[in-house]
Amino acid sequence: MKIYYKATYTYKIYRMFLSELEGFVTTLGNIALLGLEFFKGLKTFPTTYKSIMEQASRFGVSSLPITLSIVGMTSVIIAMQIAGEMVKQGAGNYVGMLVSILMVREEGVIMAGFAIISMIGSSLASEIATMKVTEQIDAIRVLRVNPVYYLFTPRVIAGTLMMPVVVIVSSLFGILGGAVASNLASGLTYKAYFDSVWFGLNMHDLNVCILKSLAFGFVITLISCSCGMEARDGAKGVGIATTKAVVWSFVAIVILDLIFAAMFFY
Repeated sequence: MKIYYKATYTYKIYRMFLSELEGFVTTLGNIALLGLEFFKGLKTFPTTYKSIMEQASRFGVSSLPITLSIVGMTSVIIAMQIAGEMVKQGAGNYVGMLVSILMVREEGVIMAGFAIISMIGSSLASEIATMKVTEQIDAIRVLRVNPVYYLFTPRVIAGTLMMPVVVIVSSLFGILGGAVASNLASGLTYKAYFDSVWFGLNMHDLNVCILKSLAFGFVITLISCSCGMEARDGAKGVGIATTKAVVWSFVAIVILDLIFAAMFFY
C-alpha cells in the first residue's frame, strides 16, 4: 500500500512542497548567516578602497544606461496616460507633481532596483557561483582568507553606496522625460510642469527615497552573493544559483517596498 501511495500525484506534490520549503528555509538561513558575518567583518574593514571603487564603477556606470532607459520610458508612459486627461479636466497644474511623486516615491527606485537585479545582481551571482563550482573559493580558504570578507565586502559596500546615486540620477531623468511627454501629449508648458514639481515634492519624499535605495542596494548585493555561494554541480548549478538570486532579489525589494510604504506613507 505504501508503494502505491508514493506513486500518487498527491505524494509527489507533497514531496515537492517539502523540498521547496526546505530550500527556502536553507537559503534564507544562509543569507542571514552571511549577512551577520559581513557585519562582523566591518569592524576591521577587511577590504581596500580600490576594490570598492572597482565594484562601484560596475554598479554606477555599467548599469546606468539600462536603468535610465527603463525609468525614462516608464515616466514617459505614465505622463502620456495622465497628462491629456488631467489637462482636459482643468488639472494640468498637477501633472508634474503626480509624475515626480510617483518617480521619487516608487517608480524610480523600484525600476532602478529591477534594472540592477537583472544586470548586476545576476552577474554577481553567476560570478561567485562559477568561483564556487570551480573550487576557487576553496583555494581562497586554503590561503587563510575569508571569502566573505574578500568577495562580499567590496560588492555589498559598493552596491549599498551606489544605489542611491543611480536612483537619484534615474528619478531626475524620469521627471525630465515626463515633462517632455506631457508637453507633447497635451501641450502642457514646461513652466507649469516644473512649478508643479517644486510644489509637490518635499524633503520627506527625498529622504525616504534615499533610505529605501540604500536598503535595496544592500539586499540585492547580499542576496546575489549569497545565492552564488550556494552553487554546486557545475554549470547547471551556476544557472540555478543565478536564477535563484534574481527571483529572491525581486521578491525581497517588493516586500521591502511594502514595508517602507507602511512605515512612512500610511
